[in-house]
Amino acid sequence: MTESIKYTLDESRIPKHWYNLAADLPKPVPPVLHPGTLKPLGPDDLAPLFPMSLIMQEVSTEREIEIPEPVRDVYRQWRVTPLYRARRLEKALQTPARIYYKYEGVSPAGSHKPNTAVAQAFYNQQAGVKKITTETGAGQWGSSLAFAGALFGIDIQVFMVRVSYNQKPYRRALMETYGARCIASPSNETQYGRSVLEKTPQSNGSLGIAISEAVEVAATHDDTKYALGSVLNHVLLHQTVIGQEAMAQLEVAGDYPDIIIGCTGGGSNFSGIVFPFLGAQLRGGAKVRIIAIEPSACPSLTRGRYAYDFGDTGRMTPSCRRGSTPAGCATTAWRRSYRTSRISD
Repeated sequence: MTESIKYTLDESRIPKHWYNLAADLPKPVPPVLHPGTLKPLGPDDLAPLFPMSLIMQEVSTEREIEIPEPVRDVYRQWRVTPLYRARRLEKALQTPARIYYKYEGVSPAGSHKPNTAVAQAFYNQQAGVKKITTETGAGQWGSSLAFAGALFGIDIQVFMVRVSYNQKPYRRALMETYGARCIASPSNETQYGRSVLEKTPQSNGSLGIAISEAVEVAATHDDTKYALGSVLNHVLLHQTVIGQEAMAQLEVAGDYPDIIIGCTGGGSNFSGIVFPFLGAQLRGGAKVRIIAIEPSACPSLTRGRYAYDFGDTGRMTPSCRRGSTPAGCATTAWRRSYRTSRISD
């Protein structure tokens, strides 16, 4: 009998809801604090950057948030993504373990990022937004948002870290093929970009600099919003379609994981596969061991300081307390510093 390697589901099995881990946590996550007042952020603090529908998802404690049909219709182009049994790897390792992996590379942008890019573009379109700015490092997020913007008729402006802009022209070409405008960061198009170039004309850029430029454009134009591809709660919950599908596919395989392993940087890939299983455990289901893998070059989880930074200025801040989110501090801190003309790198 041939042993199965690939486990697929009909597109009718695409999840109808995103899963929100906040509903099952033992206690609520402490609120994001405004770095200026040290009081919890409210919707008005985030409104210049995000549509209200996404802000409400950011603070929601509902377990399930319905996926709009237009978003599910787009998901059908690549979802349900395949779950593979790595039988040859098992044999090579001579292990009794059963190894599975969920493959997200079948999306139009080649990664898991469109799971949230499509959702964010949809909600922005519903809010009447005409333009979205963002940043990208290697280019996967920029490619994904460019793809989503093309589907929903939104102009996308991507500030790409200059070193990647130069090293990865194919990613730039993909973004431009989808209709986005891709700009090497730091650039002369923003006050912050010009300040960096004045000090360091040959700057290779950084993700923090690119964030600064994207946020500056969004915060100073009424018809423009900002989008982020990781970190934020609404981004993480959009990715939970991955884990929900994996649970259904493992059921077909007659299996359930003992260990779940995922890479983690900003957290969207990791949360996508882990959160649904973790939520089931928190509700009394089977226990799983969860392992997050991070690069030794920037070990923020294993050796990093538990604090939050001004992600768009590259500086640590003592204002953010345990439980705050990096992006929440970054966006508010930028808006505050921009108004008082104290932007620095």
